[in-house]
Amino acid sequence: MQAYLKTTEPCLGVRLPEVRRLTTAAATASPPATVAELGEAAGELWRGAAHREERYAATALTGLPLARGALPLLPLVEEMITTGAWWDLVDGVQPRVRDLLLAHPENLRPVLRDWARSPDRWLRRSAVIAQLGARDRTDTALLAEVIEANAADGEFFVRTAIGWALRDLTKTDPDRVRRFLAEHELSPLSRREAARHLG
Repeated sequence: MQAYLKTTEPCLGVRLPEVRRLTTAAATASPPATVAELGEAAGELWRGAAHREERYAATALTGLPLARGALPLLPLVEEMITTGAWWDLVDGVQPRVRDLLLAHPENLRPVLRDWARSPDRWLRRSAVIAQLGARDRTDTALLAEVIEANAADGEFFVRTAIGWALRDLTKTDPDRVRRFLAEHELSPLSRREAARHLG
């Protein structure tokens, strides 16, 4: 697992679905009373992690129903992105960002605009993939803006994010994706990923 992830952080070898199951079971047995309590537990677990799976568990805690779309968790979510600083951890946090955006669009739009222009590649990636799974609730104007801000980025993880975000949008609005591809200069990688299901 450690070799696959190309990380120096030790791994226990516990598969992600099992980590999530165990985390949910533990939280059900001893449920946090408030969002603040949940955030404190998740933050402590994240910062004190000796193994990768502990960080997966911390991310799973932030996905519990009590935490879903809870704006007070935004600083922790951003911390997880910037200190996780690798694709598996960053992508694991993505649903939290999406839920925050759907619950608090006025608060999150400026945050994602800032992330899209950040010197931190993982914040830029997170801004681009933030809406994966939002389907017909996708803020297409915001998506276009964060992609345009990163269209010339040479960073592999940002280029793949652009392709994935556009490919996800093809599920609900393929014509919009076709127009976007016709009107914008994107890397071959981004374009290939975006067009994968367009036929």
